Amino acid sequence: MHSSPSTTLNIGILAHVDAGKTSLTERLLFDTGVIDRLGSVDAGDTRTDTGEIERQRGITIRSAVASFTVGDVQVNLIDTPGHSDFIAEVERALEVLDGAVLLLSSVEGVQAQTRVLMRTLRRMRLPTLLFLNKIDRAGARDDALLAEIRRRLTPCPVPLTEVHDVGTPGARAVPLPLDGRTAEALAEADDEVLARVVDGPPPGADELRAALAARTADGSAHPVLQGSALSGEGVGALVEALTRLVPRGPGVPGVPGDASAPPRGTVFAVRPEGAYLRLYEGEVAPRRRLAFLRREPDGRTSRVPGRVTALDVVGGPGDGAARTLRAGGIGVLRGVPGLRVGDRLGEPGDRAARFAPPTLETVVTPKDPEQGARLRAALLSLAAQDPLIHARPAPGGGTSLLLYGEVQKQVLAATLADAHGIEAAFAPSRTVCLERPSGTGEAYEEIQRHDHTGLWATVGLRVGPGVRGTGRAFAYETELGALPRAFHQAIEDTVHAALDEGPHGWPVTDCRVTLVRSGYASPVSTAGDFRGVTRRVLARALARAGTRVHEPCHAFEAEIPLDALAPVTSRLTALGAELTDTAGGETHWILTGSLPSRRVRDAELALPGLTRGEGVWLSHPSGDRPVRAGEEP
Repeated sequence: MHSSPSTTLNIGILAHVDAGKTSLTERLLFDTGVIDRLGSVDAGDTRTDTGEIERQRGITIRSAVASFTVGDVQVNLIDTPGHSDFIAEVERALEVLDGAVLLLSSVEGVQAQTRVLMRTLRRMRLPTLLFLNKIDRAGARDDALLAEIRRRLTPCPVPLTEVHDVGTPGARAVPLPLDGRTAEALAEADDEVLARVVDGPPPGADELRAALAARTADGSAHPVLQGSALSGEGVGALVEALTRLVPRGPGVPGVPGDASAPPRGTVFAVRPEGAYLRLYEGEVAPRRRLAFLRREPDGRTSRVPGRVTALDVVGGPGDGAARTLRAGGIGVLRGVPGLRVGDRLGEPGDRAARFAPPTLETVVTPKDPEQGARLRAALLSLAAQDPLIHARPAPGGGTSLLLYGEVQKQVLAATLADAHGIEAAFAPSRTVCLERPSGTGEAYEEIQRHDHTGLWATVGLRVGPGVRGTGRAFAYETELGALPRAFHQAIEDTVHAALDEGPHGWPVTDCRVTLVRSGYASPVSTAGDFRGVTRRVLARALARAGTRVHEPCHAFEAEIPLDALAPVTSRLTALGAELTDTAGGETHWILTGSLPSRRVRDAELALPGLTRGEGVWLSHPSGDRPVRAGEEP
């Protein structure tokens, strides 16, 4: 009889596309006895890429969860997407992790998405191990790749293995002793180790082991292991390092779980089988009533109540059995209707995801007009699984969707065709801008005895700027009892709906709308009267306040040869870039700054010609800025 694991580790596997994430997951499950046959990405029979689109394309699109047990530790593996169009899936998964494995190909080395992921992991101080895969492939590198990692990813990589016969089918990963080389690597992140290296006596193996665990736990050092997911070489050492170096705990690292506390957790994935919940504190069992909190696109917080009708604990005994989900674990909930990714039990932790919203918009229409209702229902279902795509009606009967990139659009088209039988047409993507109030404006309409509009409602609204990043807020200066509740609700709902299109045609955000005047005529006033008057009054108040259009930006980093500085900076400046830093080295310059999202593709295309093909471009969505006069998209 097997004893139940006493602790749980939730580990994410992250990488650039094609570095071998899904293959590593298959190997881990196979080596630990969870599956009896290795799946293949090429054959489309892997355990975690379950969607038909994932199988066809050989890429991971949505985070998947699988688990295995090592000793007294249950390891839940979250296999995340690698393509930049699905970065939101990655960021959601990071929030619920205890640690991560960042996978690199020993052949391709540090790639653009690798650097984006590592920057995020270091910002979150998430314990992260590096696994250099494909050591048995021709062109694989060892010491040269380690130097590249130190230069481009992290200043403190700590090698735990070395490779014999690298780049050959017989490549072997051999453990390194904890000695002076380990101490020199750790000295970059640990002052006590540095002092011992400089002044002596040198730290012993036990001291280095403790220092490595401490610096891995706080995210300042990154152990490096090497191997091959296909052959299994070095994978055992990776598992040992995970269970030894990543801190164990029932809840968020540093926050002990409390079974008697109110449940606190995050929904990080929604699938046909249910909603995936990572629990930080408390317990959840079938038949328990729960209330999730949701941040709406307009900034409001709503409640999603329901009773858990069924619960499967990931890695628990027996499929479909009624069990209790305890702090630290992941469970699949059913019975709470309408759960979405990002819904929370209790207050969010310190590691709440902070990913940038999508910057592209497209309009989807059915190729067969008779499928319009089915298309709308399918897109709303997809938006429930990924709220960031934000499906909403568009003029002409189409549906507007927000996207991160063109590959995401292709995947959505294939999903609609394969899963719903709907052939859809996608309009060319356009950049999504926002409007923010420049000042404060007020307007009102009074009921007229002989109102030519036929709308029996008095509404006065004041619009002003809100705190950046807070979305939209609605407040009252009138007495709540001055109007029937239905009329109040009609005003508030209309304000939020009307703010989706400001004076310049873009959604208005970071604003505060206040009801300053109200009145009605009983019994003739209706909620429809208030909706009509509110829309007119809000438009006038916004016009008086004025709004300024803001466009999304990408933060970029360009690595260029020394002699290319002048032409590259000139071209970037012409594209509207704002440079924040220029750092020189012996062989290259590193330029960092921000650039309007609509200009990123132009910069990517221009860089090779300006750098003789030697330039490296890295960028990711990062906030927005006011549109310059004459450059309105």
